[in-house]
Amino acid sequence: MAYLAVLYPWTAGARFDARYYVDTHLAIVRDAWTDHGLIDATVLFPVEADPAFAAIATLEFADEAAIDAALASPGAARVFGDVAAFTDIGPVAQRCRMAR
Repeated sequence: MAYLAVLYPWTAGARFDARYYVDTHLAIVRDAWTDHGLIDATVLFPVEADPAFAAIATLEFADEAAIDAALASPGAARVFGDVAAFTDIGPVAQRCRMAR
């Protein structure tokens, strides 16, 4: 497995629509990237009043090649183009590996 974490750093006054993210954006991600090896997409939201991040998404892919394929796919433009619909925060993406 290979993972892509997408973090949205919180700053005072930032806009982040968590409901839109869950109801709409995750569906766009799944629709665009499942055929390219996306296995699962989850998101964590903070419980603190002044968080470091507005959200942390974890995208699980079959392997690193699947991440490359998803990011290079035509659907990537739709995924990235939708970001402005739910936030004014610039997302930070990082490839990760899972350890247990």
